Amino acid sequence: MHRLGDFFEVSGQAGATAAETKVVVNGDLSRVKYIGMKMTAGEVVVNGNADMYVGAWMQGGRITVNGNVDAFAGTGMKGGEIVINGNAGNYLGSAYRGDWRGMAGGKIVVKGDAGSDLGTFMNGGEIVVGGNVDVHVGTHAEGGKIIIKGDAKSRLGGQMVEGEIYVFGNIDVMMPGFAYRGDVDLEVDGTKGRFALYEGDLGERHRKRKGQMIYGKLYQLVRP
Repeated sequence: MHRLGDFFEVSGQAGATAAETKVVVNGDLSRVKYIGMKMTAGEVVVNGNADMYVGAWMQGGRITVNGNVDAFAGTGMKGGEIVINGNAGNYLGSAYRGDWRGMAGGKIVVKGDAGSDLGTFMNGGEIVVGGNVDVHVGTHAEGGKIIIKGDAKSRLGGQMVEGEIYVFGNIDVMMPGFAYRGDVDLEVDGTKGRFALYEGDLGERHRKRKGQMIYGKLYQLVRP
């Protein structure tokens, strides 16, 4: 059995409880997986890059990565906050492979770009990406909020039945299952503007609430 001290220089003391504990890791962790997995409280700071599954199935606390992260960060997340001051890989805030339960709560903030399949099967929580995203954002989404401050590629909101997606930049190809409903004035994550509202995916079966059909909502910032 290996000890943590076999791989890291360890100093300091743990808090009396998880909520009082802060862990700071300095160095390149691009080959270290599962940082903060199933975390319930406290704080983790990574000063460097991190591998897959950062904050996977996280329930509380805060993780800050001052670098890039690989795939499946925040997969199955239920609470807490993840801040990535770099880029994120594929499957951010998504369901694990073969599962239909995606991110249900908490918040993920990415200051850079994110990969493909962001928010797959998402049903709660919030994801904010400061840069661009790749294909398949919000696929099968059943709730939650996704904010993309850069550009988005194709297949945005495919098979989405509920939830919200906001795009501040360009969308390469709009899914044919989304219908334009008009322009609305909104303030989104501190940005005020006029957004074009689309509802969909109309190719999916949607439930009713108080007699009204519920659809996923896709908003795109209207440029002057």
